[in-house]
Order: sequence, then structure tokens, then C-alpha cells
Amino acid sequence: MRIVFGTDSDNALTRAVLDALEERGHEVKQVAVGEEWPEVGRAVARAVVSGEAERGVVCCWTGTGVTIAANKVVGARAALCTDAATATGARRWNDANVLSFGLRLTSEDVAREMLDAFLSTEPDESELPTISRIEAQS
Repeated sequence: MRIVFGTDSDNALTRAVLDALEERGHEVKQVAVGEEWPEVGRAVARAVVSGEAERGVVCCWTGTGVTIAANKVVGARAALCTDAATATGARRWNDANVLSFGLRLTSEDVAREMLDAFLSTEPDESELPTISRIEAQS
């Protein structure tokens, strides 16, 4: 899968996330790394919405800023997740296409679990009409 990744901080966790994605055989492109969080969120969302990547992963200190910035891009559905169950639900019920998380409280193990859940879960087909109605109102 083609994944676009962005973060406003290069640290041990972000490097572990990149390693985990590559170990799982994904083609990873980094965008806006080290930029301020609004640009990071927008750059990842734009890459996903344009079809350059199938999904995005974005993070900042709390995860909130990049999530808000990503969701300003029409067609992006960024979900701020804290664990694998939330990441699964974001994909299943909301067809999230961008996984967001905070660097402050996320461990490497939890990040890997969220990645696995987010990248392996397909949306529930019965939820897609609701998602389409919401996007039509944008």
C-alpha cells in the first residue's frame, strides 16, 4: 500500500513508525517532515485525497493540530486515535483515510498496533452512504 507520512518532529517514535511501515512492505513517502503542524496535516491530507497515496499517517505533539489541519482538506477523513480499537473503528465506521496520533503519550508498541489495525481494516459498506452524505454537505 502507498502510505504518506508526516510529522512536525523527527524522534525515536516517528522513526519507529516509519520502520514499522517499511517492515510491513508498504511504500512510504514522507512529506512536510519538520514543518509546522498545520502544513504537515494539510500535506498528508492532500497527498491522500489526490490519490498519490492510499492512506496517510500524521502526528504532532498531541495529534489534535494535525488532525484539524488534515480535515480542512475536502475528502480527507483524519481520525485522532489512541489505541488499536479506535483505529479499527475509525476505518470500519468512518472510512478514515488518515491516521493521526499524538507523540506525547503514544508508545512504539501502541503506534505499531494502531498502524496494523488502521491498515488492515476495511470500511463497513453499510456506513458508506452516511459518509457520502456528510462529504456532500462540505
